[in-house]
Amino acid sequence: MRLEPVIVGLLFTFASTAATNPSAVTFTKDVAPVLQKNCQGCHRPGEAAPFSLLTYEQARPWAKAMKEAVLLKKMPPWFADPHYGKFSNDRSLAQKEIDTLVAWADAGAPLGDPKDMPPPASFVEGWRIPKPDVVFEMPNAFEVPAAGTIEYQYIVVPTGFTEDKWVRFSEARPENRQLVHHIIAFIREPDSKWLKDAKPGVPFVPKKNKDGEKDEGGRTGDFLAGYAPGTMPVELAPGQAKLVKAGSDIVFQMHYTANGHAGNDRSKVGLVFATEPPKERVFTLAAGKGDFKIPPGDPNYKVDSEFELGTQVKLVGMLPHMHLRGKDFEYRVVYPTGERETILSVPRYSFSWQLSYYPVKPIVLTKGTKIECTAHYDNSPNNPNNPDATKEVTWGDQSWDEMMLGFFDVAFDAKMPLKNLFPEKKDEKKAGGD
Repeated sequence: MRLEPVIVGLLFTFASTAATNPSAVTFTKDVAPVLQKNCQGCHRPGEAAPFSLLTYEQARPWAKAMKEAVLLKKMPPWFADPHYGKFSNDRSLAQKEIDTLVAWADAGAPLGDPKDMPPPASFVEGWRIPKPDVVFEMPNAFEVPAAGTIEYQYIVVPTGFTEDKWVRFSEARPENRQLVHHIIAFIREPDSKWLKDAKPGVPFVPKKNKDGEKDEGGRTGDFLAGYAPGTMPVELAPGQAKLVKAGSDIVFQMHYTANGHAGNDRSKVGLVFATEPPKERVFTLAAGKGDFKIPPGDPNYKVDSEFELGTQVKLVGMLPHMHLRGKDFEYRVVYPTGERETILSVPRYSFSWQLSYYPVKPIVLTKGTKIECTAHYDNSPNNPNNPDATKEVTWGDQSWDEMMLGFFDVAFDAKMPLKNLFPEKKDEKKAGGD
C-alpha cells in the first residue's frame, strides 16, 4: 500500500479544517480589535510610534516583533508595580490579549474573513484629544542647529482671553519629533513676574545668577500640557478642569536636542474647554529635590523629597521624572496620624517613556499629609544609558544632567484659594497668634 497519497490527503484535510476552524485566531476577527484598543493611538500616521498598525498589510510584517514585545511586556509601556495601587490608565494587556497576539504570530499571521473586520477606530486628525476649541502655536519656527548644546527656550504666547477659561483637555504637539525632546506648556498669570524680560513670541533664555542658576523671576504658573516620549495628553474627569485666568499667557518651555541634522520646529498646544463650570480645580504640584550629588560609579544612589499639604485635597495623578540615570521611583503618603502607605512604585524607570499614573479612585489627603518620594540612580558603567560613569552628577536641564521631581495632580473645590494648598509658614503662624 502506498502511503504518500493517504498522507497528502490527510494533510490537505487538516489544512482545510484549520482554515475553516472558527476558533483559529485571525487578524480581522481577533487581532484588529486588540490593536484598535491598545496600539493605534500611537501606531498611526503623525504619532510617536515609528510604524502604523491600522491595516493588515501594515501589521503583518510586525507579527513576530509584536509577539516578543507583548511576552516581554515591553509594549504597551507600563511600569507600575501591580502590588501598589490600581490605575485607570493602566496600559497593560490582559492575558487573553497577549495570548491572541502570540497565537496569531505562531499561526503565520492569517488575515481571516474580511467581513469580520471591525469599523476603523475614530481619531481626530493631528490630535489625541477631542477637536480643540483653541490652538496656540509658536509664532515662528525655531531653528535647531545640527550640533551643540541648546539651552531651554522659553516662548511666551499671549492667550488673549478676556474671561477666565476652564480647560478639561490639553495636548502639546511638536512639529518636529526628531528634534524636540520635550515641551512643557505653563500658564503664566497676568500678575506674574516670571520671565518678565521675555518678549511675546521671541525665544528667550533666562540669564544665570552668580551661583550659575537660571534667574527666571520665580515660576508660579500651573502645568497645562506636556510632551515627551510616552506622555499622554491631559484628560480630566467630568466636573474637573484647569483654570486659565483672563489675560494669562502660555509659556512654551522647549527642550531641543541636536541630532546631526539641522532643522526647525513650530510646536503647538490645543485646548478643549469644560462645557460647564467645574466643581473641582486641578493643579499640579511637585515633591522635588535639587541639591543632590550622585558620586561617580554609584549604582544605587538614593534621593528623597517630600511635600506637605496645607489643606485637604484629592490626589488624582502622579508623574515621576528623572533622566538617563534614573533607576526606580516610589510615592508614599504619610498621614497626620503617622500611617504610611505606598501609592505608586516604579521599579524599572525608563527615561524613554514619561508616563503618568491616574488612580482608579482619587486618594483623599487630609491637611498636613505629606507626599514622600524616593528615587534611585544608577551612575555605574553597568547602566547602558549612562553618558559618563566617571562624572559626579548634579541637577541640570540637559539629559546628561539629572533631576528628581515627583509631580502630582490634586483636585479641590474650584472656589478655594490656591494658597491654601501650601502649608502655613511658621513665622506667619506665629504672627497670626500674636
